[in-house]
Amino acid sequence: MKNKHTAAIGELDIHLFAEGHHYTIWEVLGAHLCEDEDGVAGCRFAVWAPNVKQVSVIGDFNQWDGRAAPMEPVAQSGIWSVFVPGIEAGFGYKYEILSRGGELISKTDPYARQMFLRPETQSCVAAPDDYVWGDDNWISQRKEWDWLHQPMSVYELHAGSWRLHDMGKPTAVEGEVEGYYNWRELAAELIPYVKELNYTHIELLPISEHPLDASWGYQVSGYYAPTARYGSPEDFRYFVNQCHQAGLGVLLDWVPAHFPKDAFALARFIGEPLYEYADPRKGEHQEWGTLIFDYGRNEVKNFLLANALYWIKEFHIDGLRVDAVASMLHLDYDRDPGQWLPNQFGGRENLEAVEFFRELNREVHLQFPGVLTIAEESTSWPAVSRPIEIGGLGFSMKWNMGWMNDNLRYIEQDPIYRKYHHNLMTFSQMYAWTENFMLPLSHDEVVHLKRSMLDKMPGDYWQKFANLRLFYAWHYAHPGKKLLFMGGEFGQWTEWNESVELDWELIKYPQHDGIRKVLSDLNGLYRETAALHYYDFDNEGFRWIDCNDAEKSILSLLRIDQHGNSVVVIFNFTPEVRNNYRIGVPHAGVYREILNTDSEFYGGSNCGNSGVLRTTDGEWMDHAQSLELTLPPLGALFLSWDEAATETLITEKALADAPNVVALPVGNNTPSDKQSAVAAQSLGNTSGKSK
Repeated sequence: MKNKHTAAIGELDIHLFAEGHHYTIWEVLGAHLCEDEDGVAGCRFAVWAPNVKQVSVIGDFNQWDGRAAPMEPVAQSGIWSVFVPGIEAGFGYKYEILSRGGELISKTDPYARQMFLRPETQSCVAAPDDYVWGDDNWISQRKEWDWLHQPMSVYELHAGSWRLHDMGKPTAVEGEVEGYYNWRELAAELIPYVKELNYTHIELLPISEHPLDASWGYQVSGYYAPTARYGSPEDFRYFVNQCHQAGLGVLLDWVPAHFPKDAFALARFIGEPLYEYADPRKGEHQEWGTLIFDYGRNEVKNFLLANALYWIKEFHIDGLRVDAVASMLHLDYDRDPGQWLPNQFGGRENLEAVEFFRELNREVHLQFPGVLTIAEESTSWPAVSRPIEIGGLGFSMKWNMGWMNDNLRYIEQDPIYRKYHHNLMTFSQMYAWTENFMLPLSHDEVVHLKRSMLDKMPGDYWQKFANLRLFYAWHYAHPGKKLLFMGGEFGQWTEWNESVELDWELIKYPQHDGIRKVLSDLNGLYRETAALHYYDFDNEGFRWIDCNDAEKSILSLLRIDQHGNSVVVIFNFTPEVRNNYRIGVPHAGVYREILNTDSEFYGGSNCGNSGVLRTTDGEWMDHAQSLELTLPPLGALFLSWDEAATETLITEKALADAPNVVALPVGNNTPSDKQSAVAAQSLGNTSGKSK
């Protein structure tokens, strides 16, 4: 009998899909519980498999017999469809495809919205989405979010190894792990932890279904299915909803650059290349052992474009960090001469990928105002984060890989040699305003023998911690949005290992807890002080005070907000205390030390300036007044001009100078005996009040 449901796939669906512009194609293809015209409950299955002889749905419900549920072609679209009565949520299925060459193939559903836990490779019929969201206020505010001028600091994590039950248990399969937290358990523990650290966003390494734990999620087999490792799609919705209600944004790593060669998934889907470029000189990453999507094929492009929009629409995701953008843009990426095909003009640019990115960014920003797209692009490709209308790719931001590489090279030097590498710290200002940059200290920097953030630092035990506190201060003072991978916030000694949880025991040690405290205070100061974030992408918000003191390895700078208020930041990259070190400053009067990374509260030596400093008149470093400072060893100071204390100082001086007038006490401005950075414990009382 002819299937009565086939009219559900209409002419407009077919037309838009063929053009590559059906942005909700997941509502048409895949498995959808419904009723047929006679009111019989079941499931409608639809899959794109052009140029094959036959397609069937198989599963336990029909003893995996391809003769039981043959699908019918829908017009000339390459789509096959069938309604199977009696199917319920949770049923497993695959597609059996008879290729035009006569090969019988078993494949998972590219549009499956749920999968079973590995090593199982069946697709799972998903329950209807009836989750009740409670984040209307967040979504409404996101539409109006001025992200260009607002603080954004991101805690990047791998959901499978942040915490594990019983610290993780190996399975019988090498490299696999048991003991994962589900999304609801993660919400209960992760959200308050990240809130305490004062981050604005969480970024998750890829959570689409993937067969291999050790791939970290970057080799995807189920693009539309949240991995079963951490629960159901509804569990993931719950996690995002809880983040939003707690004031945290959620970003996803998204992987449109390549996919694995697993025989059950996208590779050679119809017995020959379909989702990948047919020519291996264009369609295969030899080093990674993966295949490259055919961005010139409309239906493949549509698969990816709709997938990006799916995560935003169905799971309320706030942004996508797009992985391996450079590999997509360059036809000769990681290829020797003769191993790649030039474009139609003889160039190395993948013009199809360029158009894909422009359509992606145009649709995301048009349909979902306030949602971000962030490119992991490691080359000098121009205008990655510039508007499409002026020739850009249209991303919101780009990872600043140059800053990351140069600055880590510098901080890993023994301090005695840093003066010879001073330009590594200053060079970023030569290009800092060419893109909207995010400054990443990501998972990639703490694996593959690169060492953990703490272990990268030179020197003895004390100096390693001091260097790391100093480097994190530099991270927050430098223009750009911030990102740090989990474990770095408390100075984990070992490299990240996806099969074990973080070394949480370390937090009970004061030096490690000091790293956590300074990072929390840096985040708080960054969020509350407009000078440190308002002009993250604009040179109006940055001035060097002195970038030339290579001999002493000292840098000093100003961060400035839209009203001209500023924060002074000074860095001493040597373990030597610098007494009577003079810098020029923009305002006369009283400055307060609002954060000192050498505070004993953070595990430092408590060397500093007693909290309150007064300027001295006289030209210095292009300013009309200066401050004389004690710079702590391997330390950073954040100073804020105190307008109220300055006015009091002026009043006291005027009264003292006036004849026959007794100067009445106005207030006690005597510096305390404790170092001011200790007052970072109550940073909320001092941050954000610079004028």
